[in-house]
Amino acid sequence: MKFFHTADWHLGKLVQGKYMTEDQRYVLRQLIAAVEQEKPDAVIIAGDLYDRAVPPAEAVELLDEVLAEIIIRLHTPVIAISGNHDSPDRLNFGTRLMEQRGLYLAGQLKEERSPVILSDSAGEIHIHLIPFADPAQVRHVYGDDNIKTHDDAMAHIIASMEERMMPGIRQIAVAHAFVTPNGEKAENTSDSERPLSIGGTEQVNAKHFKKFHYTALGHLHQSHYVGNETIRYAGSPLKYSISEEKHLKSFTIVEMDAEGNCCMEKRELVPLYDMRRIQLTPEELERQEGSDDYMFVTLLSDNPVLFPMEKTRAVFPNAMHVERRMASQLNHQSGLGPIGSEHAGRKATDPIKLFAAFYEEVKGVPLSASKEKRFTEVFSELLKEEKA
Repeated sequence: MKFFHTADWHLGKLVQGKYMTEDQRYVLRQLIAAVEQEKPDAVIIAGDLYDRAVPPAEAVELLDEVLAEIIIRLHTPVIAISGNHDSPDRLNFGTRLMEQRGLYLAGQLKEERSPVILSDSAGEIHIHLIPFADPAQVRHVYGDDNIKTHDDAMAHIIASMEERMMPGIRQIAVAHAFVTPNGEKAENTSDSERPLSIGGTEQVNAKHFKKFHYTALGHLHQSHYVGNETIRYAGSPLKYSISEEKHLKSFTIVEMDAEGNCCMEKRELVPLYDMRRIQLTPEELERQEGSDDYMFVTLLSDNPVLFPMEKTRAVFPNAMHVERRMASQLNHQSGLGPIGSEHAGRKATDPIKLFAAFYEEVKGVPLSASKEKRFTEVFSELLKEEKA
């Protein structure tokens, strides 16, 4: 059995005011070409098909275009789940009808869901779909008040699945979660990954997936495996923030033998334009060779720079961010962060800590525990409304 594992397309993504639709179409055409050439038995998308609950029309059209190419023209099944950026209700619409054409899409978490069954010469392979759901949703679906964290939720979902697993059958899990080797806290691989939990622990222990022959994960944007090479993130197909500058974007080709042993290969996706940073003086900028890449530029000058974006875009037409730093300060600083790191770090800060700092700055007193709890509740409700 051969299948492709991809995730985190984030169709409709807006980066520094620019929609990435054409860039996404460019790399997804490469995926389609690989499907046509390699002829996999299925394509798995591990969540975050869209970047927001209500995507722009161009994003919906692109998803329709890509799925039609893979499923209808190339006769290849697509198996997908919703991620934390998607609207489960919208993705879930019409799924039973679409299964007849080869699209298996799990938008909403259900207490009992039959696996998608594919077959090869060695027999059946059962693919278990675990769409993203926060602990409160899982607690409601399963009626278990002991589910408090994302780890509790995943443990309960998988334990329920294991009860129905047939012995001797190869098993694949598809999930959208923040999985670490032992459930320990870790940094996101990108600033563009939205936190899964506000005021709580979002990490999930990789041990829950040990009974699966392969686990296709989504959420983290850098391709890597977690503890075991068969518990793997495909990563996003494009760089969606400058924090992903060093990422090598790809999808994963997985070949599974009759015993469930897997051989994995990363297949690189080449972007329409790269996303990178550069640090130089205004004089060096004038002599710089031009590029259409998405540039994050730092101009080194002790004096104000007039019309910095206009001057930068004369050389780098697709420049996304320009800032000035005092050149004289560079000799007195060590370990300078990445371009725009102060802005990115502020965005990546825990919303509770950010609000607490703001409150103390304005009021002159620390945020009380009761106010912090209330803010967490209100902020969580707003996030749920945004996804509705």
